Amino acid sequence: MSVHDFYVLSPYLAMAGAAVFVILLDLVLPKKSLLPYFAFAALAGPFIMSLIQFYDLGGATNLLRGADPFTAEDPSILLSAISVDRFALFFNFLIIGSVALVVLASTDYVRNMERFQGEYFGLILFAATGMMLLAAATELITIYVSLELTTLPMAALTAFLLTRNSSEAGMKFLIIGAISSALMLYGMALVFGFTGSTQLSEISTAIGQASGDTPFGNYALFVGIILMIAGFGFKLSAAPFQMWVPDVYEGGPTPVVGFLSVASKAAAFAVVIRVLFTGFFDVALDWGILIAGIAAASMVIGNLVAISQSNIRRLFGYSTISHAGYILVGVAAGVKSGDGIFKAPEFAAIGPDSVLFYLAAYAAANLTAFLAITMISAKISSDEISDYAGLSTRNPVLAVVLALSLLALIGVPPTGIFIAKLYIFTAAVDSGLIWLAILGVINSAVSAYYYVRIIRVMFTHPATSDEKISGSPAPWLALGVAGAAMVFMGIAPGFVMEAAQEAVKALAI
Repeated sequence: MSVHDFYVLSPYLAMAGAAVFVILLDLVLPKKSLLPYFAFAALAGPFIMSLIQFYDLGGATNLLRGADPFTAEDPSILLSAISVDRFALFFNFLIIGSVALVVLASTDYVRNMERFQGEYFGLILFAATGMMLLAAATELITIYVSLELTTLPMAALTAFLLTRNSSEAGMKFLIIGAISSALMLYGMALVFGFTGSTQLSEISTAIGQASGDTPFGNYALFVGIILMIAGFGFKLSAAPFQMWVPDVYEGGPTPVVGFLSVASKAAAFAVVIRVLFTGFFDVALDWGILIAGIAAASMVIGNLVAISQSNIRRLFGYSTISHAGYILVGVAAGVKSGDGIFKAPEFAAIGPDSVLFYLAAYAAANLTAFLAITMISAKISSDEISDYAGLSTRNPVLAVVLALSLLALIGVPPTGIFIAKLYIFTAAVDSGLIWLAILGVINSAVSAYYYVRIIRVMFTHPATSDEKISGSPAPWLALGVAGAAMVFMGIAPGFVMEAAQEAVKALAI
C-alpha cells in the first residue's frame, strides 16, 4: 500500500483506532465515568480526516483518481474497492454525528454496566467503521466485508443488557443477519458468474452489453439481483424482511436502538443507492418496479401494525419500517422511463437527492425521540406508553421535546421531515409514480394517530408519580443538539439539501 492509500483510508482507520483506544483505556482508567467523554473526544480523529478529505477533494470526483502525484506514480490498490467522493463523505459526517450524539446520551445509561463500558463504546465505534466503509464501497467483496463489520458489533450490542429480552433480540438479529448475508452472497456469486467481475463499474459495462427478453436481461442476473435486494431488505428493515425489527427494538439497549435506527439505516441506504445506480442502472426499469412495491408494502405494514402497539419501543420499531418505505419511494423515483422505442432508463437526480436529505432529517428527528426515551425510561423503568402519563408535569421540557420529535416524524412543519416528505413525494410525482406519492401521503396521515396518542398520554393523563425526571448535562446536550438540528432542517433546509445534491452528483459521473 502507498502513503496515499493510508490517507484515503484515514477516516476509517481513525474510527477503528478510536475503538481500540477506548477498549485499551478502559483497562487502565480508574474512573469509568470519564470513558464516554474520551470516546466522544476520540471521534475528532475520523471527523478531522473526513473534513480534510472534503476540502482536498475540491472539484474532483474521487480522491483515488485525478492528477494526484501518488496515483500517478503508484496506482492505488483501493481504486476498484472504494470511492472517496462527496457521496461517501456525506455519510461519513452523518454517521460520525450520530455516533457522537449516542455516546453523549449514553453517559447516564452505562453507569449500570460499569464493567463493560469499554466494550460498549468500542463496539459502537467498530460498527460505525463498517457503516462508513459501506458508503464508500464500490466492489462486491468490500461491500460484504463492510456489512459483516457492521452487523456483528450491532448484534453484540443488542444483546448487551444480558436480560432475557436482550439476549433473544441479539440472537434474532444475529441469525436473521446471517440469513440475509447468505442471500446477498448467493446473489453476488450469480452476478459475478454472469458479469465476470465484482467491481460495480465493470458489472455495469457487462450488463449494458447484454440483452434479452427476460426481466433484467438474463435469468442468472434476475435471480442474483433479487437475492441481493432481499439481503439489503433485511438491513433496511423494509417489508417483507422486517420480522426482526420489533423484537430488537424492544430488547436492545435504548441508545443502541437509536443508533441502529439512524446510522445503520443510513449506511444501508448508501450502499443500496450506490449498487443500484452504479452497477445495475441499465436494468433500472426492472428493479425500480420492485423497489416501488417494497416501499408501498413497508409504508402500509409499518403504519398499520404500529397502531396496536402499547410498548413505545416496539411502536418505534414499526415506525422505522414505515420510514424505510418513505425513503424507498425516493430510490424508486431515481429512475424515469426514457423516450423512444427501447424506453432506456434515465437518471432522475431528484430521487437520490431526496433520499439523502430524508436520511439526515430522519436521523435528527429519530435520535431526538430516542434520546428523550432513554432519559425517561431510565427513571420510570418502563417502556409502556401508559406509564408516560403526566410526563408534562414531571419534566415539561422533556415532554415538549419528545412531542416535537413525534410531530416531526409525522411530517409536521417546521421540522426537517416535513421538507423531506415534500421533497420525496415531489420526486415520485416527477418520475411518474403518482400512485406511490398518494399512498405515502395517506400513510403519513395514518401515522399521526399513533404518534399523537403518545403526546395525548403525556399531556392529558394524570401522572402516576410525583418524582421528577432529570439527567446529567451530557445527555441534555445531545438532546438539545439533535432537537436543534431537527428544527433547523425544517426552517433552513438549503444547506443540507445542497450537500445532498452535491453528493449525488458523484453517482452520475
